[in-house]
This record gives sequence, C-alpha cells and structure tokens, in this order.
Amino acid sequence: MRKVACAVKLRWKTTPTCSHFNLKSKDFELFTDDCFITDDSVMTLAVGLAIIKSKEDYSKLEAWTIKTMRVFGAAYPDAGYGGMFSKWLATKTPKPYGSYGNGSAMRVSACGFMGKTFDEVKAFSKAVTRVTHNHPQGILGAEAVAVAIFMAKNGKTKEEIKEYINENYYKINFTLDQIRPTYHFNETCQETVPQALECFFEAASFEDAIRNAISIGGDSDTVGAITGAVAEAYFGIPEDIKTKAYEYLDRDLKNVLEKCQANFAK
Repeated sequence: MRKVACAVKLRWKTTPTCSHFNLKSKDFELFTDDCFITDDSVMTLAVGLAIIKSKEDYSKLEAWTIKTMRVFGAAYPDAGYGGMFSKWLATKTPKPYGSYGNGSAMRVSACGFMGKTFDEVKAFSKAVTRVTHNHPQGILGAEAVAVAIFMAKNGKTKEEIKEYINENYYKINFTLDQIRPTYHFNETCQETVPQALECFFEAASFEDAIRNAISIGGDSDTVGAITGAVAEAYFGIPEDIKTKAYEYLDRDLKNVLEKCQANFAK
C-alpha cells in the first residue's frame, strides 16, 4: 500500500508524508512523528531555485532547472523518485523522456507563485516541465496547476478558476463523494490533477483542502501537494500548520524556501 500525505504542502511542496495506508476519510491526525518530506518537496524547491537563478535571463530557465533538480536529487537521494526520473537524475546527458506522469504537476507551484503575468506563468511552467515531461499531457497537467495557483493568488473565485480549467484543461464533472470509493493510485497527470483540483474546489479552508486530498486516497503526497499549492494561494496557510510543517525541513531546504518566498510575485 502507498503511504499517504499527513501534513500540508507549504509554499514549495513541503508536504510530509506518514506511514498510514490510504484512509478514505477526512478524520486523521494531521502531523505525526512518522512524517517526512518526499520528492514533491525536494523537486518543488529545486524548481523554485531555478526560477530565481534565471531571473536575469529566463531563456536559461530550462538549463537551470536541469542543474538544480540534479543537485537536489544528489543531495536527497532517498526522497522517493520514480524510476524514469531516477535514471534521468543519474545520466550524464539528461534528456526529456516523454512522460505524462504527475511529477510535472507536483513540482510546478513555484511558477504560479513567481510568475507576474498569465503568459509568464505558462512560459515558466512549460520551461520547467519539458526538461523531463515533454508529453503533451505532462505539459498540460503542470500548466493547469500553475494557472490555478496564479488565478487563486490574484483573487479569482473558485467558480472562475474551475470554469477556466474546464474550458482549457480538464472537464471536472465529478464530486469527491462520487470518486472516493473507487479512486486508486495513478501516476498520470490526467488522473491526478483534476482530482487534486476538485479537492481544492470543495474545500472550506486550507486544512479542509488537505483533508479532502488525503481522503480520496491514490498518490496521496502528490495529490496533497497539488491541492495544497492552490489552497495556499486562495486561503493562505494557518500559522500553526505552517510552523509545524517547517520542522520537517532541514536547514538547507529552509534556506531555499526562504529565498523562494522572497521572490513571490506581488
């Protein structure tokens, strides 16, 4: 059985996970001593740092993304990377490998928070995604998440965000209650991103969004990371949750997180 996310995705997917099974319930302890960060956390911070490093010349964003992800992958080798991505990290000449896995969507939140315009967010998303996930569905899934974050942080309503997603990315024509009994682990964007976004759309608060994400099961740390990113942009994160989740980051990752936060687009 897969482990499920038990805490929040802070701004850069600092989503600890814990050793429960999929719960199919919103009633669980948000933090436990068994929680730990995953590849979602590590690679989101890597992408955020790549955007900062390329700030003087965004034409270099792809190159910086490759470099920072490989550096972070070497520094945190046991974060739970997928097989293809692990090979990409290890090769001397990394090339995109046609993936439409949800790894592209789990790490893209920095684009939504740092981009200053709609077009810039989309350009950032494509650049940081296609270095690995150059399949159209991989690019689509990442962009949908980045766009939802950008719209949420700029005051759009849930209805406006959902309408845009439905018209341009995915038809979200289900409720969580409808999918919860049968939804299961799936590593594709097209079977993760719509579900994660619906967890946000049905949420009454940031914490409720996280509980929604865990309650459907599946690839829980990634669902929670995507949901949490959009929920933060919309609701903000309660200080007690943020403080507790930060405890799972080491000093180096906290330093990168602080740099990323300082570069959020106003």
